[in-house]
Amino acid sequence: MNFKKPLFWDEKKISMFSILLFPLTIFIYINNFHLKISKKIKPKKITSICVGNIYLGGTGKTPLVIKINEILSLLNFKVIIGKKFYNSQIDEINLIKKKSKIITKKNRILIIKEAIKKKNNIIIFDDGLQDKSIEYDYKFVCFDALNWLGNGMLIPSGPLREKLDSLSKYDAVFIKNISGSNKKIMKDIKDINPKIKIFNTKYEILNIKKFNLSKKFVIFSGIGNPKSFSKLLEKNKFKIIEKFIFPDHYKYQKKDLINIIKTSKKLNAEIITTEKDYTKIAKVYQKEIKCLKTNLVIIENKKFKNYLKNII
Repeated sequence: MNFKKPLFWDEKKISMFSILLFPLTIFIYINNFHLKISKKIKPKKITSICVGNIYLGGTGKTPLVIKINEILSLLNFKVIIGKKFYNSQIDEINLIKKKSKIITKKNRILIIKEAIKKKNNIIIFDDGLQDKSIEYDYKFVCFDALNWLGNGMLIPSGPLREKLDSLSKYDAVFIKNISGSNKKIMKDIKDINPKIKIFNTKYEILNIKKFNLSKKFVIFSGIGNPKSFSKLLEKNKFKIIEKFIFPDHYKYQKKDLINIIKTSKKLNAEIITTEKDYTKIAKVYQKEIKCLKTNLVIIENKKFKNYLKNII
C-alpha cells in the first residue's frame, strides 16, 4: 500500500478532520483489545526480537534492525532478520538483502520455523509488534523526535497504532533525531514504564565526500518521514532548492523520474534520493541520480551492547 501521511496527523491542535474521523478509531481500539487478550505462541529454540513502532511509519525501524543484526553478528551470534512479505514493501526487503541475511514469508510463524531450521540463535523481526500470534522475547519501539506522537490520536484520526501507555509492555525505546526536547519525551516514557531502556539514535552520511556542497540540489523520497531526510541534508549544509515528496513505498513511474530530471536540469542542480528509494529506480535513470548512503548510530552504543549481552 502506498501511503502518504495526512498533514493534520502532526498538528499540535486537534483538527476538524481528526474529530470527524474519531468514530473510526473504534476499530483500532477493538484490535488492540484483542491483541492484549489473545493467546500467543512464544518461539522456542531461538531468541526473538521484534523492532516496530506505534507511530505509523518513518521511525527508522529498518535501519535499527540492520544495526542490531550487525552488533549481534560481531558478538558471534548466528542471527537472521525476518520480515513478513508485503508486495508494497519490496524496497525495504531489498535494502535489508544488501546488508544482511533475511527470511521473508507471508506468515511470521513460518519465518521462525525457517530460521530455526537454518540453525540461527536469534531472529530480529522488522515490524510485527501488533501481530496477535507471537509473543516475542524482546520488543523494541522506535520513535522520531521530530514528530513524536503527532496529534496523539489513533488511526485514522492520528498516526498512532497504539496509545503511549502501551509502552508498559515493551522492553526498550529508540528515539532518533535527538534534541533538547528529548528530555520531556524521555520523562513521558519513564512515567509509563520506569524499567524501560531508552536509547538515542542519529544518522550519519557515509558518502558525503562524493557531493560538492557548493552545488544546488533537488531531492525526492517516498519514505514514511521525508522531513527527517531533508533535515539530515540541511544539517550537513546541502543547498536544497526543490523537494518532491511521494507516498511511503511509492513505485516510481517513468513520468515521475523524467519530471524530476527535467526540473534538476532547469535549475542547474543535482538530484539526491535515499538508499531505499534508489533500489526502486530503473538503471537507465540511476546515472542521473545520486544516492545518499547513511548509517544509523546508536549514541549509547556501548551501553546498548552491554544490554544485549545481558538479556540474550
